[in-house]
Amino acid sequence: MNVTNNERALASVIAEGHATSDSSAVSDPLVPGSPELLDDEQVWRSFSRPDDKHPQAWQSSLLIQGMHCAACALRVEQALRRVPGVLAAEVSAGSHRARIRWETERTKPSNWVRAVEAAGYSVLPANDMFARERRLAQSRQALWRMMVAGVCMMQIMMYAYPAYTAEPGDLSAELTQLLRWASWVLSLPVLIFSCGPFFSAAWADIRARRVSMDLPVALGMLITFVVSTIGTFQPDGPFGREVYFDSLTMFVFFLLTGRWLEVRMRGKTAGALEALMNRMPDSVERQDPQGGFERVAIYRVVPGDVLRVLPGDAFAADGVLISGSTEVDESLLSGESRPLPRRPGDTVIAGSHNVLGSVLMKVAKVGEDTRYAQVLALMQSASVSRPALARLADSIAKPFLIAVLVMAGAACALWWSTDPQKALMVAVAVLVVTCPCALSLATPVAMLASAGALARRGVLVRELGALEALAKVDTVVFDKTGTLTEGVHRLCTVRVRPGGSERDALALAGALAEHSRHPLSIALVSAAKAAEVRGTVSWVKDARELPGQGILAQVQIGDRPTSFEARLGSAVFCGADQGPARGAHVHLADAYGWLARFEFEESMHPQAMATVDAFRAEGLSVQMLSGDGSEAAERVARALHIEEVGAENTPEQKLERVQHVQGEGRRVMFVGDGLNDGPVMSAASVSFAMGHAVPIAKSRADFWISSGRLGDTLLAYRLARRTMRVVGQNLAWALAYNMICVPLAVAGMLPAWLAGLGMAGSSLLVVMNAWRLNGQARALQSDRS
Repeated sequence: MNVTNNERALASVIAEGHATSDSSAVSDPLVPGSPELLDDEQVWRSFSRPDDKHPQAWQSSLLIQGMHCAACALRVEQALRRVPGVLAAEVSAGSHRARIRWETERTKPSNWVRAVEAAGYSVLPANDMFARERRLAQSRQALWRMMVAGVCMMQIMMYAYPAYTAEPGDLSAELTQLLRWASWVLSLPVLIFSCGPFFSAAWADIRARRVSMDLPVALGMLITFVVSTIGTFQPDGPFGREVYFDSLTMFVFFLLTGRWLEVRMRGKTAGALEALMNRMPDSVERQDPQGGFERVAIYRVVPGDVLRVLPGDAFAADGVLISGSTEVDESLLSGESRPLPRRPGDTVIAGSHNVLGSVLMKVAKVGEDTRYAQVLALMQSASVSRPALARLADSIAKPFLIAVLVMAGAACALWWSTDPQKALMVAVAVLVVTCPCALSLATPVAMLASAGALARRGVLVRELGALEALAKVDTVVFDKTGTLTEGVHRLCTVRVRPGGSERDALALAGALAEHSRHPLSIALVSAAKAAEVRGTVSWVKDARELPGQGILAQVQIGDRPTSFEARLGSAVFCGADQGPARGAHVHLADAYGWLARFEFEESMHPQAMATVDAFRAEGLSVQMLSGDGSEAAERVARALHIEEVGAENTPEQKLERVQHVQGEGRRVMFVGDGLNDGPVMSAASVSFAMGHAVPIAKSRADFWISSGRLGDTLLAYRLARRTMRVVGQNLAWALAYNMICVPLAVAGMLPAWLAGLGMAGSSLLVVMNAWRLNGQARALQSDRS
């Protein structure tokens, strides 16, 4: 890993825990030989988040450099899992990303960084600002290696051409020997410079007593060069009949070209993921007590700080504008391609970009509490997850490579008695042509392409395996409120018990509703504020929201000496009479029992009709479940022509309904947003949470539609179907390639240069086929726009 002096200085700034006003204060902590710099908690928090399953554990996201195949990913996983204190590790050969769960009490980041480096790879934090520059530098170096191999190959082919076309006696022995010497000299830069990464990786494999794709390839290159060198120095010896410098340089050129193109295309495939992960600034301008501004590292920002954000900069936190007007670009967070206007009093979110003017913002949320952090966690999870098909392919990579070495040895032994020189070249062809890379890449590159395309639309995938499940669904179950309806309600009627006051009831309901994110609660809070009745409630304590029922709290009204228990929610929860109600409604109860019923009007989601009809046209069964009353649910169902409807469902009843459908052998896709949708989201074959969903719904869902566009569920379904078709094509090609080429190589019918072309082409074809999904995704988006 090359590190500039500037990067070292910046790393020192982070290690010392301060940022100067004239420094960008951005971390590049992984200076070679100094992984301890990552042990500073303020540093590793920038690419880590608390683990949901273990109170003393964290999840860190890393970029692994130097991997080339599934065997490399498995080797890094094994190295990480052997570190005491590492609870789990996942490494993706497709995205070159790793996710590590580790205990702070038992290990430090420097320990698992050293473990990866000892395995022969380098590590970068997933949010490292220099990751892109390093990747470009490595791409340039790979291009130079490929160009050197290409130039030498063309020159050597000119020297080899006479030997292929000349008639017996046309070339003298001296001229033949001169051409061989010239070819040998030109092959040296290819062997030393262009083949360097293959040999260094193979030597690391031998020292560690392991095997990866670089080992058989390096053996093939070395055998070809040694056989040709012996033939050059001993033209009358057993290997002097023919030299293979042209084949050597040709298959090296093909391998390097395929690997370079593969890396470039894979980088574009994961572009949306990386663009979002590296979107946050590393330093910001914070207002000091004297009214001036100082540049500080982002991890020093806390709620209440005032930040100055210049045009072109990203917002580093969630907050509210207090000065200046501008437009913001939220495209990578919500899929909204047009800049959105923002004025004083408007909210801005971390990760969005300031397009126009300089503004001041007051910070409300930082770090893990921001919407950006939630989106980032989902995308990082997707970038390292491995679907079942990919895990199966990865599991056979190592035994496959061992089988390749054995097969090459057997082929060499088979041909040795007939022609030792041909025997060695047959072994080279077997070593080079047999490649598990295409098989290992078949599934993850296609799914990463889809995940990136969906991310650009504002649809975030938690696990890549969810795309496989989505492609197989045959039943769609929608929640009603906030999903098929807009979730924006208007209070139209208030009915109270005899002797009650509508204003007092609305004041009490509004105070309770502030403790819930349910759409009806939000509408009640808005209605109470509009009526200016909030002042009649002194305080609300111990508020609890019971999924599917409502809110329970202790309340004090005015200057009364005692408090009482109040409830806001369903009719059963509030002890209300089950009389007819118009549309969506919610009940209120106080110490004396039922107090009031609030009735609302709600509008249909503008994409609901088109989305439901489109799913039905795809051959899927469409159902609707709701916790609202029968009349409100039936009204929406009739408007959308949905025949199977469940109303007044508790979370348990929703779960039972979905499980019953699954018990019939059907695969269910659920779309919802509420607190009471958490259990059914976990049970469904695949689930979607809408953009405004409560946190528990987002945490349980497989997809999060941050844009809130209902039609994007259909986009995701169609793209998942196409993705699995591409995966099937990739797997079929990878298997067919090996089944055809391996016997040809063993039979001596496949020259080394053609074997190299086949190996490079197989992996490249898989990546190019997956890349088509980006174009198909854009076509689907234009259909939905």
